[in-house]
Amino acid sequence: MLLLPTISTFFIALSGTLVAIGWVLIVKGHRRRHRQVMLTAAISALLFFIIYLTRTILVGNTSFGGPEDVEIYYTIYMIFHIILATTGAIFGIVTLRLALKRKITKHRKIGPVTSVIWFFSAVTGVIVYFLLYIIYEPGETTNVFRAIFGF
Repeated sequence: MLLLPTISTFFIALSGTLVAIGWVLIVKGHRRRHRQVMLTAAISALLFFIIYLTRTILVGNTSFGGPEDVEIYYTIYMIFHIILATTGAIFGIVTLRLALKRKITKHRKIGPVTSVIWFFSAVTGVIVYFLLYIIYEPGETTNVFRAIFGF
């Protein structure tokens, strides 16, 4: 089923795009617009995560369906993406929390780092989508219950 991965990838791509726009806005001094765009980016990332998690639990994850000699590179890339995405999520929550609590000095210090991690996490996520569903035929899909309990 390609619909859910496509929708979730749309939201993470939108989130990354909005982060880039938010960065430009704050550099130009547009604080109010920056806040609006970054909150929208966070909502978009949250929608991605909700769809991804729901799909992972109910439908499953799709394994790499490309050639065996490429699979090791895909696996290394996925490890990098997972570390980046996890780090980006943690930094994102902390950075948003600092902004919402008006701890702007700390927010300004961590915000640029968070934005770069968040942006590249989104980019690498879109590339994962292309590797799994566009460039190569999708591999098998197994949900959590089937993988763990056999049903």
